[in-house]
Amino acid sequence: MGIFAVLALPLLLFGISGVIYIYQSVRWLLSKSAVQNKVVVITDAISGLGKECSRVFHTGGARLVLCGRTWEKLEALYDALINVADPSTYAPKLILLDITDINCIRDVAKEILNCYGCVDILINNASMKVKGAVQSISLELDKKIMDANYFGPITLTKAILPNMISRRTGQIVLINSIQGKIGIPFRAAYAASKHAAVGFFDCLRAEMEEYDISVSTVNPTFICSYHRQPAPGNWEASIWKFFFRKVAYGVHPVEVAEEVLRTVSSKKQEVLMANPIPRAAVYIRTFFPELFFAIVASGIREKQKTEEEN
Repeated sequence: MGIFAVLALPLLLFGISGVIYIYQSVRWLLSKSAVQNKVVVITDAISGLGKECSRVFHTGGARLVLCGRTWEKLEALYDALINVADPSTYAPKLILLDITDINCIRDVAKEILNCYGCVDILINNASMKVKGAVQSISLELDKKIMDANYFGPITLTKAILPNMISRRTGQIVLINSIQGKIGIPFRAAYAASKHAAVGFFDCLRAEMEEYDISVSTVNPTFICSYHRQPAPGNWEASIWKFFFRKVAYGVHPVEVAEEVLRTVSSKKQEVLMANPIPRAAVYIRTFFPELFFAIVASGIREKQKTEEEN
């Protein structure tokens, strides 16, 4: 009886782990089967996240159309995918696309549609970041950020949308950011563009329901950052530092790519990829805005004080 009692807990944990593993494996296989033979367009496929999305969807048997600004990098990605792929998978199509060049996007959209005659899944992945105080960022850079993160994706979406509407099927995925939910100091232009994108795609989701076109947004924290301990200080400043440095820890591109695949498979409308601390930030901003603003303002004051002391 004593030996059984000692072994019971490890055996129970082992059994639960096995069930979870089998469940996740089955779910993963179902997710991959959901994109088989689908025409999937991925913007900024040559970025770290874009490459992982390309790999995940390619192994799932999708017919990929990969978009990027540099032909050499697109070719390198093509070679990498072909070298590790099953011979039965489709060879990706490559399209040059600078998402900030708004005037050329409609012509590029025609090239995309000419690849297979339709688009089943559009993954808006392209993004541009900038960090700095509001007064130090030029209006020209503000506009460039808005072009990359807002006007570019919506222009491409609008160009592809008529094809989906005529077929009454399709899926649009926006890979956005947690900064589309909360504003983090010294990232005003980036946060503004991400908030704008969330607003647009939220409205689009409701409008496209009658055409059976699903719209999903995936909001990760920062991707692949580092870990730091919060610096000492008053309680508000400490919370602020812990709060936003936790946000900066982020997630790995592989995790985001796999979540994008699961989102496509389940047609989930919105996903927030965040640890408990940044996730709590979103809820605090929503339900206790004054507390959120106080924490943020305290962090700014602490930062300025530290700079003066140095």
